[in-house]
Amino acid sequence: MSSLSAAYLRVYEPLAAFDREQQRRWRRYVREGRAVSPGEGPERQRTAVMAALGSGWTRLPDLPEEAYVLEREGTVLVCPWHLRARVAEAALSARDGVPAVIADAFVPPAFAGLAQAVLDDWRAGEGRLHEQVATWGIPLRWFVFVDESERELIIEPGQRRLIYHAPMSKARRRAHRSLAILRKAVGEDAPITEAVAEGARWLEEFHPGSLVELDYGGLVDLLPDEELATDDSPGLVAAGLASLAKGDADAATEAYEKLVARWRAVQLLERAN
Repeated sequence: MSSLSAAYLRVYEPLAAFDREQQRRWRRYVREGRAVSPGEGPERQRTAVMAALGSGWTRLPDLPEEAYVLEREGTVLVCPWHLRARVAEAALSARDGVPAVIADAFVPPAFAGLAQAVLDDWRAGEGRLHEQVATWGIPLRWFVFVDESERELIIEPGQRRLIYHAPMSKARRRAHRSLAILRKAVGEDAPITEAVAEGARWLEEFHPGSLVELDYGGLVDLLPDEELATDDSPGLVAAGLASLAKGDADAATEAYEKLVARWRAVQLLERAN
């Protein structure tokens, strides 16, 4: 299955969002035609990270700077991968919840210290993850940020993609409007409210001229063409929120249950495969 049967939420930023050195690097990267397609990227990312993790934990390799690239109306937009930071996070995560003796055997303290330093430097500088990954389906909160009219569907032999592209300004407005509805209808501390709030905060980290991409990734391999063509998940979320805003709990519940049932069916298909 393509794209590792995962879905992706990405932010592409204009070059103006980066410092001068990064701008020069990304311009050269695009000019040399090195950008990787989203269809190939997940496998390349996984291979690079796994190879780094298998290096004996004696050093943190200098992984290449890679990114997805889009061009819209003459503007180049970049979604960096941050591979070195992800390897550092993986190294530290491998020590979590493990007895010290075992943790030190897998990830030596000296390497853990180096990984922490790399993460600290990255967070003090850029510190923004441009891509979120979800397996076993798509988090329902992601659909808040996009609209059905922004769907881009490709169904061709050897190439199947379902993606949504939303301007950052629209994605932020949808997030904040949804938050206002959820806070009033279900409360500040409800899990769905907290999840949407977290997503809204993430969007605020990026340049206002960015583009938000919801990519179904490898999940498209689990759905027939007809279901992809009629996918209305963002519409169901919007309908549910509109019903909540009007105080129609029954209609909101109906939309929510339909959406949950759809993605539960996808999860079962994935497990069966």
